[in-house]
Amino acid sequence: MTSAAAPVIRRGVVLTLLGLAGVAAVYGLALLGTPTERWQGLAQKILYVHAPSAWSALMAFFLTGVASVGYLLFKDPRLDAFAEASAEVGLAFGAVMLTTGPMWAKPVWGTWWQWEPRLTLTLLLVLLFIGYRALRNSIDDPEERARYSAVVGIMALVLVPFVHLSVYLFRTIHPQPVILKPSRPSLPWEMLRTLLASLGAFALLYVGLVTTRYGIGRRDAGVTP
Repeated sequence: MTSAAAPVIRRGVVLTLLGLAGVAAVYGLALLGTPTERWQGLAQKILYVHAPSAWSALMAFFLTGVASVGYLLFKDPRLDAFAEASAEVGLAFGAVMLTTGPMWAKPVWGTWWQWEPRLTLTLLLVLLFIGYRALRNSIDDPEERARYSAVVGIMALVLVPFVHLSVYLFRTIHPQPVILKPSRPSLPWEMLRTLLASLGAFALLYVGLVTTRYGIGRRDAGVTP
């Protein structure tokens, strides 16, 4: 690999491997070093993958929207490349989120899925980014592709806050946040420690994956990162 993007890709691969190692270590901690919740049993341990993947997906989609705004303002192709990379990584995390959620819901709620506000809005957000990928694949002209994609990215920027606030705005079976709340976290320290460590590992994984995908995109475009 001789292009100017090679160092970026190498950094991304290293960060990705560190993130994967962190996720594996955290889940080992979740299984072996974190108490089992009294009422939900072992199913509750899915929290340490489901919540961080959901946070990472929402962060990825939000940053895609921010980069999209930046592209429309400054016409910098690097912002479009970052938006594309963040959207793809967000879809990967979204797939994990939508897979682990029903796995947790079935033993706790007695059903795989309910069309309640947060679940529905989250699904709409993921479908929006599937459309984002389809749009990018259907347009050949780089500037036109970046411009239209930015509009879809901005739509996500508007939708992401509603996903987060849905548990406050609507009656829902989804629990309210256990960390970002006015009083104090709802989890015991042993569980909160594991969740925070998992959030950190998933954030590192996001950075690694986006850096790698960004470098690949810039390399394929034949431009300097």
